[in-house]
Amino acid sequence: MCVIIIKKDGLRLPKGVAKTSARINPDGLGIIWLDTFEVEHHKSSAFKKLETERPFIAHFRYATVGKVGKSNTHPFQCGNKKDEWLMMNGTIRNLGNHDVCDSRVLAENIGSIPRKDWKSELEKHDSRFVTINTRLKTYQVYNKQMWTQRDGIWYSKDNVLERHLVAVYGTLRKNNSNYYSYLASSRHVGKGETADKYPLILEGLPYLIDAKGEGHNVEVDVFKVSDSKLRDLDALEGHPNWYCRKQIPIKVGKETYTCWIYFNKSVSHVGKQMHKSYNQNTGWNWYSTDKNNTKHGWYGRVDDKPKGGQLSWWDEKVDDNWWETKLSNNTTAVETNEFDILNEKPICIDCFNDLEFDGFANYHCNSCGIWLRDDEVLRVNE
Repeated sequence: MCVIIIKKDGLRLPKGVAKTSARINPDGLGIIWLDTFEVEHHKSSAFKKLETERPFIAHFRYATVGKVGKSNTHPFQCGNKKDEWLMMNGTIRNLGNHDVCDSRVLAENIGSIPRKDWKSELEKHDSRFVTINTRLKTYQVYNKQMWTQRDGIWYSKDNVLERHLVAVYGTLRKNNSNYYSYLASSRHVGKGETADKYPLILEGLPYLIDAKGEGHNVEVDVFKVSDSKLRDLDALEGHPNWYCRKQIPIKVGKETYTCWIYFNKSVSHVGKQMHKSYNQNTGWNWYSTDKNNTKHGWYGRVDDKPKGGQLSWWDEKVDDNWWETKLSNNTTAVETNEFDILNEKPICIDCFNDLEFDGFANYHCNSCGIWLRDDEVLRVNE
C-alpha cells in the first residue's frame, strides 16, 4: 500500500483524494512543502493540510513492516546526510523488523553510499521512491514509469484516484465474499437499485442479463473505484468475453447515478425465475466441544470483523444444518461460507488464501495482494 503525491504550486488535489489517501493508508502522513522545503510528520487524519495550492510532496503510510508511529512516518533522513530525505511506496523483503520499517532502514543504508549510486541502488527494487535535498531544494523521482500523472500531479499509485462508479449485485456486494478482496478499500457510495428492471438469475452465482424492462429493479451496492481497480474488476468478471461492462442509471436514495455494471453474455433468462437481490451467507464459526458435549467457540461475520481479525466469542447451540468437520486437535469446525479454509494456517482475513511470511512479523497474500501484520492474520487452529 502507501501512496506518494507530488503536487506543484498553484494546483489543487481533486476533491476527495486527500481523504481517500488517508482512508486507504491510515498509518501516518509525511509532508515536505516545496515552497519552503520544511518537513512535517502527522497522523493520516491531518489530510486536510493537503487541500491547498501550496506545492508539496506527501506520503501516506500503510504499515506492513515496523510499528505505527512518528518514528516510522516518512520521509526519513538518509543516514548522516541530514539534508537528504527518502520516501518510498512499496515493501522490501528482509529489511526492517517489528519496530523499524523497511523504508527507514533503506534510508540509513543509502546514506552510507555515494549519492551518484542512489539511482542504480533504488531502481533495483520494485517500488517507487523520491529523494529530497532540503538544502539545495531539489528532489528526484525513481522508477517513474511506475507512477501515474493526472492533471499535472504525480501519484505513486492510482488507487486514490477513484473516478469510476461501479454498481455490483453479487459476490462483490458489501460484505460478500469478494468484497474484501476487491472493494474494501474503495469508497462505498451506498446501497441502491437499478433504475430499470433487469433479470437477475441465481444459478449458484448471480447473473444479471441485459434485457431491460424484464425482471426487477435489482438491488446493488455502488462504489467509487480507480482505473486500476476497474481493471481488476474487469479481470475478475472476464470482461468483455464472459461478462460485459455497461453503464446504466442506478438510484441511490434520491440520487440517480450513471454506473458501470456487469451483464452476463452467456446465460439466458428465458423460462427462469428472476430475483430482485442476491444475499450471500458469509459467516464462519469454529467451536470446541467440552466434556458435557456443550459447544463453545468463535463466531464471526465479514461485515462485523474488525481490521485485526478478532472474532466474537459465542456460547450457544449450533444449527445442525451447518457443515461440520473434525480438525486434528479434536476441535469441530463449522464453516458457512464458500471457502475451504480449514487447513490454511495462517490465512488472509480478506480472501482466506494462504499467506507468505516475510521473516519478520508480516504476511503477504499472493491472491489479493495485501500485506498483513502478525496480529491481523487469521489462524484457524488457535
